[in-house]
Amino acid sequence: MKILIRNLARTTTEKELASYFAVYGMVQSCDLVLDKATGKSKGFAFVEMPKAGEAKVAIKKLNNREIAGNKVRVKKAETKVDLKVESTPENGVDDKVNAGVTEKLDVAEENTTKAEGSGKKFSWQEKKLI
Repeated sequence: MKILIRNLARTTTEKELASYFAVYGMVQSCDLVLDKATGKSKGFAFVEMPKAGEAKVAIKKLNNREIAGNKVRVKKAETKVDLKVESTPENGVDDKVNAGVTEKLDVAEENTTKAEGSGKKFSWQEKKLI
């Protein structure tokens, strides 16, 4: 099980962090996330523990615990999901707004009694779904 640890002190090392989790079971990996430009810790890390039961106990025991002067937050890591939808004629999607979902609503019909042979015109309003 992959575990996310947040609010780490910038001085916390992978070895130190792994030792906290090793108390509760086998640690498969420990990855401290580093800033690419500076090489310094960003204050969060991922730990993988192969046995879910041990991982759950570690999460429960270490969440809100003080490590190196910081109260850390520990939880199961979630799978990242990309919500962006590409607009193509084939999939019928008309629009996208920053990974949000939009729908176009027919709000009013206009000019329906104009000269014979003219088509109907519609007014569209975009609404972000919550």
